[in-house]
Amino acid sequence: MPKSSAERAAPRRTGAASAADFRICRETLRAGSKSFFGASLLLPERLAGPASAVYAFCRIADDAVDLDADPRGALAGLRVRLDAVYAGRPMARPVDRALASVVNDFGLPRELPEALFEGFEWDLDGRRYATTDALLDYCVRVAGTVGLMMAVLMGVRDRERLTAACDLGVAMQLTNIARDVGEDARNGRIYLPLDALAAEGIDADAFVADPRPSAPLQKVVGRILDLADRFYLQAEPGIAGLPLGCRPGIYAARFVYAGIGDELRRKGLDSVTRRVHPSAARKALLTGRALAASVTGVPHRTVSVTVDARALLDASAAAPVHAWLRPKAEAQLEKVIDMFERLEARDRARREGRRRSAGAA
Repeated sequence: MPKSSAERAAPRRTGAASAADFRICRETLRAGSKSFFGASLLLPERLAGPASAVYAFCRIADDAVDLDADPRGALAGLRVRLDAVYAGRPMARPVDRALASVVNDFGLPRELPEALFEGFEWDLDGRRYATTDALLDYCVRVAGTVGLMMAVLMGVRDRERLTAACDLGVAMQLTNIARDVGEDARNGRIYLPLDALAAEGIDADAFVADPRPSAPLQKVVGRILDLADRFYLQAEPGIAGLPLGCRPGIYAARFVYAGIGDELRRKGLDSVTRRVHPSAARKALLTGRALAASVTGVPHRTVSVTVDARALLDASAAAPVHAWLRPKAEAQLEKVIDMFERLEARDRARREGRRRSAGAA
């Protein structure tokens, strides 16, 4: 009988990940993304290490596609490493040992990193996206999967919050695409939907050969940012439904990344001649906004945009949840309820005893 996703996510034994392994993952996070690193500082201690392990492995895979002299060989090697991680016998590398520990402890579904690798393969194929829907399929693989991995670490298993986690990853990737138009073109890549470019009279091949800013291009970039904003808004109720200790870090990632789009708008939507970054002061302001949102929350969805991520959502929903992963407040509440149930049972037994004694008399 074929093994389920949850069973395949629980190896028989794991390599011993040390505190030093997780520190190396944290340094990878610090070097790879200052925005993500800053947001991770707001995560509960029990999640900060596992989150850095997941990110570090994703970062290594991304760099293999972008920087290795033999990217296809590097990606094939990463698949071998992933096989070893899920077999419970990780290679003797800090990130691999840390990821194997996360897989063992959190039941991280293998479908998620496999879908991420599929997205990286599309990059290696030089795939372009004819429509916005086709682009969203790519975003689900290279970023929605990361959102789902984080949700699994937080113990989320209901489809609404899992969908929101995927939405947040998609929103961040759309922001990246809008920000990196010039850099991508100079690397021979273009991610903007071809039909949107054609509607503005832009030839994709000509642009990649000679990337220059223009008013028509700025319209396309603006539409991608508008779409990202819709996904950010759609993700917010899911963030509000996270355990309280997890909300500040995820809200911070949401607001800081959306702030990249706001900064790009302030710079005239020119992502060809410059690569925008929110200032440190702006990030601090957005982090404060994240802390406030963590308390107030968002009561309902305000928009409706969809992506096809059913298989990944199913795999994430089926992952096992260990009792110690549940929020501390929830665990404490369960203890209180259990205590009251025991007291009530004791009172019922006493009342029944008194009735029997009275009847006997």
